[in-house]
Amino acid sequence: MIRLAVVGALGKMGREVVNLALEDKELELVLALDKFNVGEKIYKDIEIKDDTEKSLLELKPDIVVDFTQPSVVFENIKIYQKTKTKAVIGTTGLTKEQIEEIEKTSKQNNTGVIIAPNFSLGAILMMNFARQASKYFDNAEIIEYHHNQKKDAPSGTSIKTAQLMIEANDNFKKGHCEETEILKGSRGGCFIEGNRGNIQIHSVRMEGFVASQEVIFGSSGQILKIRHDTINRKCYMSGVKLAITHLYKNNQFIYGLENIL
Repeated sequence: MIRLAVVGALGKMGREVVNLALEDKELELVLALDKFNVGEKIYKDIEIKDDTEKSLLELKPDIVVDFTQPSVVFENIKIYQKTKTKAVIGTTGLTKEQIEEIEKTSKQNNTGVIIAPNFSLGAILMMNFARQASKYFDNAEIIEYHHNQKKDAPSGTSIKTAQLMIEANDNFKKGHCEETEILKGSRGGCFIEGNRGNIQIHSVRMEGFVASQEVIFGSSGQILKIRHDTINRKCYMSGVKLAITHLYKNNQFIYGLENIL
């Protein structure tokens, strides 16, 4: 039985993880943390707590799952490392420098962390298919669609997709003319990492979407589109369970769920 803590337990994703823990016979919910409704019982004798460090030290869960906010997740991870609690991180918005620092402290503290921009297995396949296609196309752009309550843009999934794509192709603007934006931002944001990439990422925020992403490749006479649509948040739970199980048996720093498929 894997003893589980959920941080952001009252959020939309947090509630899904709580339900996963209650329904899965291999998981045991021992701690629910949130800044709202402190003291309220989320299940039987499990009360909402707000003191993360104290609660982790007292209850000693095997794994903490964090679906909170970009503004707090980095500081949360410092607490997980301090208390030597393995963590599965689903909150996006971490910078490249922050991820590098987390990897460093994870190894120093010998405390595993899995950071996954997306837990949908279909989305992971979409990203890997995009990486494969990148070898054969000189032009590509990403359009990502999310609900209008998502606070960070572009999405962690689109950034991770772009990173995978530039492993196969370091310049997606071959043959482009020199452009002028009449309306600033109309061409989206240009993703460049280490002077490589040049992938335009466009972020749509609109009520009605959960999460979708489309990668568009072009070459003379043809267009290839690779798209994934999330219909509801339950689709993420198979990936969350996979991450929890892997981290329980291993003690690694991992960025991207594709690394454990």
